[in-house]
Amino acid sequence: MILNETTTLSNGVAIPKLGFGTWMIPNDDAARAVRDAIGIGYRNIDTAQAYENERGVGEGLRASGLARDQIFVTTKLVAESKSYADAKERIDGSLKALGLDHIDLMLIHSPQPWAEFREGDRYLEGNLEAWRALEEAYQAGRLRAIGVSNFERADLDNLIENGSVAPMVDQVLAHVGNTPFDLIGYAQSKSIAVQAYSPVAHGAVLKDRRLGEIAGRYGVSVPQLCIRYCLQLDLLPLPKTVNPAHMRDNAAVDFTISDEDMALLRSAQDSTDYGEASRFPVFGKKRQVEPAAREG
Repeated sequence: MILNETTTLSNGVAIPKLGFGTWMIPNDDAARAVRDAIGIGYRNIDTAQAYENERGVGEGLRASGLARDQIFVTTKLVAESKSYADAKERIDGSLKALGLDHIDLMLIHSPQPWAEFREGDRYLEGNLEAWRALEEAYQAGRLRAIGVSNFERADLDNLIENGSVAPMVDQVLAHVGNTPFDLIGYAQSKSIAVQAYSPVAHGAVLKDRRLGEIAGRYGVSVPQLCIRYCLQLDLLPLPKTVNPAHMRDNAAVDFTISDEDMALLRSAQDSTDYGEASRFPVFGKKRQVEPAAREG
């Protein structure tokens, strides 16, 4: 069962392959959602300072009754944190909000502040400052692994070449029709694990008739097909839902997509309408698809 499977990060830390995302789950609902997910078998819980639900996530972790070392917890520095002092203070804030003495994985949420996402300034120095704070907390054992989110090749190279610890994870938007193959391949060549957030395209793929036909051949749902697609690309998907039935379905992906169907899915064109999520930079007009995203 996929919920029992893990992969090993470059520093030897094991991370469950399938995670549970909590984006857009209000703080007051997060405790129940996390408790439900853990009860179903999820052991990888993803949150962020920007989600404003770390307190609820922490409550859900404690309500689960499981020992701390049985659950892998990820959070992220806000995208605007680009100084050592600010990042250090925010790391402390996440530990306090979650009610934990350590966090399994902490990421820089974006190379640029959201208001400047994918614009000219790459904030190379600011990212190195924030990274230095993460490295310090990692060396102190307060963080078991550190990484980034939404970082492109140049952003990764900045940390690899100038930091003392290379990123262990890059969390990126990846789903059928929008898979940044070039970035994924580069990160994996550097021993950086790639997590796929919004693997069901924030629900947009549910409307895709072609995906429905392919899913039907396997007797699965479109979300199950999309999650399995990510897994077969050696990505670590992070589907999100507050519905326990959907949580179970998202984990029922113990089937194999044929090479022929994987080729079809890899070549799918990006015509995704993200609906209400389009107001967020990663889903809106500032989103950039890697040049090789439709190759392979």
